[in-house]
Amino acid sequence: VELMSLQQAGKIRGLKLQAQYTLQESYLTDTGERVRAIRYVADFAYERVTAPDQTGAVHWLPVVEDVKSEATRTEKYKIKAKLFRERYGFGITEV
Repeated sequence: VELMSLQQAGKIRGLKLQAQYTLQESYLTDTGERVRAIRYVADFAYERVTAPDQTGAVHWLPVVEDVKSEATRTEKYKIKAKLFRERYGFGITEV
Protein backbone atom coordinates (compact mmCIF):
# COMPACT_ATOMS: atom_id res chain seq x y z
CA VAL A 1 0.00 0.00 0.00
CA GLU A 2 2.81 2.42 0.87
CA LEU A 3 4.57 1.90 -2.48
CA MET A 4 1.28 2.45 -4.32
CA SER A 5 0.80 5.83 -2.62
CA LEU A 6 4.42 6.80 -3.40
CA GLN A 7 3.75 5.97 -7.05
CA GLN A 8 0.54 8.02 -7.04
CA ALA A 9 2.48 10.92 -5.51
CA GLY A 10 5.07 10.73 -8.31
CA LYS A 11 7.98 9.81 -6.02
CA ILE A 12 8.43 6.39 -7.65
CA ARG A 13 7.45 4.99 -11.04
CA GLY A 14 7.19 1.66 -12.84
CA LEU A 15 6.24 -0.38 -9.77
CA LYS A 16 6.40 -4.12 -10.49
CA LEU A 17 5.60 -7.03 -8.20
CA GLN A 18 7.58 -10.29 -8.46
CA ALA A 19 9.97 -8.84 -11.08
CA GLN A 20 12.36 -11.45 -12.51
CA TYR A 21 16.06 -10.91 -13.13
CA THR A 22 18.42 -13.28 -14.92
CA LEU A 23 21.65 -13.70 -12.98
CA GLN A 24 23.24 -16.19 -15.38
CA GLU A 25 22.01 -17.24 -18.82
CA SER A 26 21.33 -20.88 -19.62
CA TYR A 27 23.98 -22.65 -21.68
CA LEU A 28 24.99 -25.95 -23.24
CA THR A 29 27.97 -27.91 -21.92
CA ASP A 30 30.58 -29.56 -24.15
CA THR A 31 28.51 -32.76 -24.00
CA GLY A 32 25.30 -31.01 -25.07
CA GLU A 33 23.71 -30.92 -21.60
CA ARG A 34 21.57 -27.83 -21.03
CA VAL A 35 22.29 -25.94 -17.81
CA ARG A 36 19.30 -23.87 -16.69
CA ALA A 37 19.54 -20.12 -16.16
CA ILE A 38 19.83 -18.76 -12.63
CA ARG A 39 17.05 -16.27 -11.88
CA TYR A 40 16.16 -14.02 -8.97
CA VAL A 41 12.58 -12.94 -8.28
CA ALA A 42 12.29 -9.66 -6.37
CA ASP A 43 9.30 -8.77 -4.22
CA PHE A 44 9.18 -5.23 -5.66
CA ALA A 45 11.02 -3.27 -8.35
CA TYR A 46 10.61 0.40 -9.26
CA GLU A 47 12.49 3.61 -10.00
CA ARG A 48 12.80 6.38 -7.42
CA VAL A 49 13.28 10.02 -8.21
CA THR A 50 16.36 11.88 -6.96
CA ALA A 51 16.46 15.39 -5.56
CA PRO A 52 17.18 17.98 -8.27
CA ASP A 53 20.88 18.37 -9.05
CA GLN A 54 22.68 21.73 -9.48
CA THR A 55 21.06 22.18 -12.91
CA GLY A 56 17.60 21.39 -11.54
CA ALA A 57 17.38 18.04 -13.33
CA VAL A 58 15.99 15.01 -11.53
CA HIS A 59 17.04 11.44 -12.27
CA TRP A 60 15.35 8.07 -11.82
CA LEU A 61 17.32 5.33 -10.07
CA PRO A 62 16.37 1.63 -10.11
CA VAL A 63 15.38 0.03 -6.80
CA VAL A 64 14.82 -3.67 -6.10
CA GLU A 65 13.27 -4.53 -2.72
CA ASP A 66 12.95 -7.87 -0.99
CA VAL A 67 11.14 -8.48 2.29
CA LYS A 68 13.56 -10.48 4.41
CA SER A 69 13.56 -12.08 7.84
CA GLU A 70 16.24 -14.16 9.51
CA ALA A 71 14.54 -17.31 8.15
CA THR A 72 14.37 -16.09 4.53
CA ARG A 73 17.89 -14.63 4.40
CA THR A 74 19.31 -17.99 3.30
CA GLU A 75 22.74 -18.80 1.90
CA LYS A 76 21.12 -19.27 -1.52
CA TYR A 77 19.61 -15.77 -1.28
CA LYS A 78 22.96 -14.27 -0.20
CA ILE A 79 24.68 -15.80 -3.25
CA LYS A 80 21.93 -14.53 -5.55
CA ALA A 81 22.23 -11.05 -3.99
CA LYS A 82 25.98 -11.02 -4.77
CA LEU A 83 25.35 -12.16 -8.35
CA PHE A 84 22.63 -9.51 -8.71
CA ARG A 85 24.95 -6.70 -7.54
CA GLU A 86 27.69 -7.82 -9.94
CA ARG A 87 25.36 -8.10 -12.95
CA TYR A 88 23.13 -5.06 -12.42
CA GLY A 89 25.50 -2.67 -10.64
CA PHE A 90 23.39 -1.98 -7.55
CA GLY A 91 22.27 -3.95 -4.52
CA ILE A 92 18.97 -5.37 -3.34
CA THR A 93 17.26 -3.29 -0.64
CA GLU A 94 16.11 -5.53 2.19
CA VAL A 95 13.05 -4.43 4.15
